[in-house]
Amino acid sequence: MAPAKNMGRYLMAAKCKVCGATRSQRQIDRMNPCCESIDCQVTYSMQSKQQAKGKRLADKAWRAETVARKRAAKSKGEWAKEAQREFNRFIRLRDSDDVCISCGRHHSGQYHAGHYKTVGANPELRFNELNCHKQCAPCNNHLSGNIVNYRVRLIDKIGQDNVDFIEGPHEPMKYIIKDLERIKLKYKVQADELEKRINQI
Repeated sequence: MAPAKNMGRYLMAAKCKVCGATRSQRQIDRMNPCCESIDCQVTYSMQSKQQAKGKRLADKAWRAETVARKRAAKSKGEWAKEAQREFNRFIRLRDSDDVCISCGRHHSGQYHAGHYKTVGANPELRFNELNCHKQCAPCNNHLSGNIVNYRVRLIDKIGQDNVDFIEGPHEPMKYIIKDLERIKLKYKVQADELEKRINQI
């Protein structure tokens, strides 16, 4: 038996994957699936490309089916959270150069998308852009929104008429999943555009 270092010199019997002819093949070349015929090599190359394309299409279809299954399995509450997340991101980007709507400060701390009329008490204003503005975490979390000062600066920002509209009566709003999907997509697109614009400055 030849030494291990000479294994690459062995000749092995192999069948061409295209024409099926038996051929001799060096062991170090055993991953080569077809014979030395140009026609076989061209045919095998084309077949490989078609198989790779078929696999890519199958993978794409599988991913689309997986996304569709996950989408169908989401509850309305999950859709509401995702829509709210994109809406809040849009608000923070829209107001990125503004001071806190409540205290008027501009600092390096964390900022939220703070609602003037709360989401719990006023769900119909949940995605109303006039009702939501950049607000620092201390005002939002520790001062219950610092609403008195919020209102003063909100009038300065959007005008008394718009504040009166927000504070006025509104028709109850019951979102269905399709509404929340649409809202999520709308604000994701707008937030992405704003983020891109800001990064280019």
